[in-house]
Amino acid sequence: MKGRKLTPLSLRVLRGNPSKRKLPNDTPMPDGDLSDPPAWMSRSQKSGWRYAIRNAPEGLLKLLDRSTLTTFIVAESLHSQAAEALERDGLLQTTSNGVKVQSPHLAILNRQAIIMLRAVEQLGFSPASRGRVHVIPKPKPSKWDEPA
Repeated sequence: MKGRKLTPLSLRVLRGNPSKRKLPNDTPMPDGDLSDPPAWMSRSQKSGWRYAIRNAPEGLLKLLDRSTLTTFIVAESLHSQAAEALERDGLLQTTSNGVKVQSPHLAILNRQAIIMLRAVEQLGFSPASRGRVHVIPKPKPSKWDEPA
């Protein structure tokens, strides 16, 4: 489809509906906030997951967003591993016949960076989208709201 990508309704609401166009009332709104990382993730990936959940705008990440956040976290982990390998082994490696070639870790690093940037765009985590997100604070409960 040509043209600009549609902004998810949840991001439009969090940004305060900057276009001021009528919001659709038939858009499905997923339930349930994300919390715990998948059990199969490594320790560092689980740490990255918790960091993302802790620092995302409240109410932004829903259960349905699990796969997108998982994609970001795994790509971030692989990016980190490739960066460490590049630091350790250098940008160039010597083949068995003595020719210097680019490290395969550089291709991994670059590919994971692309995946991370695409996931960040979808999740609303980029610096550009962060400036447009306006979280509407939940009203503080009063003593009259408590059940008797």
